[in-house]
Amino acid sequence: MGGFEGHLYPGLSLFFYGLYHARLVSRALICNYPVQYLPSYPWSKGRWARLQQVCYVGLVKILSAFILAAQELHNIQGQFVLISKIYHQRNFLYRKQWQHFTLYMAFFLSGCVDVVSQNLLPQRCAALEQGAQALGMFLFLPLMVSHMQDSEGVELQSHVLLTQAILLLALVVIAELWAPDMLQLWVMKAFFYMLTGSWLIQIGFMLYKPISGYKWMDDDENDIIFVTTFFCWHVAFIAMLMIWVYGFSVVWYCYIC
Repeated sequence: MGGFEGHLYPGLSLFFYGLYHARLVSRALICNYPVQYLPSYPWSKGRWARLQQVCYVGLVKILSAFILAAQELHNIQGQFVLISKIYHQRNFLYRKQWQHFTLYMAFFLSGCVDVVSQNLLPQRCAALEQGAQALGMFLFLPLMVSHMQDSEGVELQSHVLLTQAILLLALVVIAELWAPDMLQLWVMKAFFYMLTGSWLIQIGFMLYKPISGYKWMDDDENDIIFVTTFFCWHVAFIAMLMIWVYGFSVVWYCYIC
């Protein structure tokens, strides 16, 4: 996730995925439905009836993984190899890029599991979907810890806070394996997905396109302290956004729909 686009696109993917979960849990709370198995309505019997019943979340995950991988390849200069062969030496190259590809592969696998479970199996296997999701978060955490080895100053502080959010998200999705229908876990999962995504976007702006037009300074304590302040603002913003989603859902499902 190097460069501005490398932070923007994954951040948007995680943010909208969390927003999707916020809508699901809001609907479950308002309509008193199981959060994983929302009611299905009769579809038309025309030519497109089968397409109307397809669950597209897994397909969107797969498409997002391909887009992120293509963006990563576009930014690589030269031949994309794992190990160099120069003067009888074996050196690992593009280590961060390979970490990104490992993460995208985990998202791709989760999307494939969702597609198979929701569209191809005779009966949906939600536990399998949650297991693939937990595996992706379990891989995300050590990769992010490894990412911080060459960082310092503002970049280090921002990624430490990002790792904190990912750790809490990983704990939530792992706990969800034992309590799949607990609405509190779904609320926390939606919250941390959106927080992780929005903070990734913020990191991209801070490091590569600061809104003020002035570069953040690694040797300035004020800049490093303000990174934590901005993270707290993101926490408050996501909390207000979830309240807004719930309020909009109340209006939609109780008065409009």
